[in-house]
Amino acid sequence: MKKLYGTGVALVTPFKKDEKIDFYGLEKLVKYVLDNEVDYLVALGTTAETATLKREEKQDIVECIQSANYKQLPLILGVGGNNTIDIVNQINSIKSLSDFYAVLSVSPYYNRPSQEGIYEHFKSIVNFTEADIIIYNVPKRTGSNVMPETVLRLANNFEKIIGIKEASGNILQSYKIIEKKPKNFSVISGDDFITLPVILGGGEGVISVIAQGFPDKVSQMVSLARKSQVEKSFSIFYKMIEMIDLIYEEGNPTGIKTFLNIIGICNPYVRLPLLIGSSSLKNKMLNLLKQINS
Repeated sequence: MKKLYGTGVALVTPFKKDEKIDFYGLEKLVKYVLDNEVDYLVALGTTAETATLKREEKQDIVECIQSANYKQLPLILGVGGNNTIDIVNQINSIKSLSDFYAVLSVSPYYNRPSQEGIYEHFKSIVNFTEADIIIYNVPKRTGSNVMPETVLRLANNFEKIIGIKEASGNILQSYKIIEKKPKNFSVISGDDFITLPVILGGGEGVISVIAQGFPDKVSQMVSLARKSQVEKSFSIFYKMIEMIDLIYEEGNPTGIKTFLNIIGICNPYVRLPLLIGSSSLKNKMLNLLKQINS
């Protein structure tokens, strides 16, 4: 399998005011990021509000993204949870698994397993499905951290575990994995704030939220960083840093949907328990965008 590099986009799920899926908005979003040279797409991740979606809705969303993408870019599918057997069954129920580059699977949340439990969880997914797996480590959401030793053990023991989306917020944790990882294992930043340190330290890229708002800028930044053009890559990052901060001010994906609405891509609506972005947030984004574009 070709190794995963560059800028991945964690796509939102646009909704209409009545909370039904806005497929027109989703198609528009996919085409927008395609036109701006991102490297791959991620469907049904955290940013897609997957926890609020019915199984039938998930299928419809994936089909819409596949149609709009038209096999132009690799597509990664999010399938996660805290019930190992259910995750295995979900993956095995996918009709055309070969259409997806890999499955992105978050470490089990809420039940807070031990490191050995996390290891056995991913081992079972690998052993009982045909999918290539990217581990998603996001302790602030799951309540447990997949430690570097556990990641490296999984990476070395299972070729089908091909990477990790690292969103612990601890750059040293990423570096410990990068230092000792197998050659074909990808370390991908899951945090827009530390994308450049991860890449410059030997990581392969980012699965980004802000990239659907600034696909051209993020793609250029990542490309420059991968060429070790440090000053140029950071100059782009510094232009976006305040907006990155703003998109998380009222939670994700509330912030990025507010921004996407400002630039005319899709509606700002989210599903409960999330709330639509405030008028204050929108005004701050509008003012900041004027500065960025000036």
